[in-house]
Amino acid sequence: MGIIWTIIIGLIIGVVAKFLMPGRDPGGFIITALIGVAGSVLATYMGRSLGFYQLGESAGFIAAVLGAIVLLFAYRLVAGTRT
Repeated sequence: MGIIWTIIIGLIIGVVAKFLMPGRDPGGFIITALIGVAGSVLATYMGRSLGFYQLGESAGFIAAVLGAIVLLFAYRLVAGTRT
């Protein structure tokens, strides 16, 4: 059940990141969910390395959205050069 919640929360985070970042997106539903999940993971590890989170804690919603925005920006750079 944990992986299902991770995907659902990742999808929500990915949608919020796409909404907050203007412009056309090259990805669809699955890419949105993957970017959201990866953004949450990125925010968690960055927060741990900066001392914001302890081992076993995960990033909050805002930090996860910021991580997803960073990854969405990088994805746009990579996917935009291919088309």
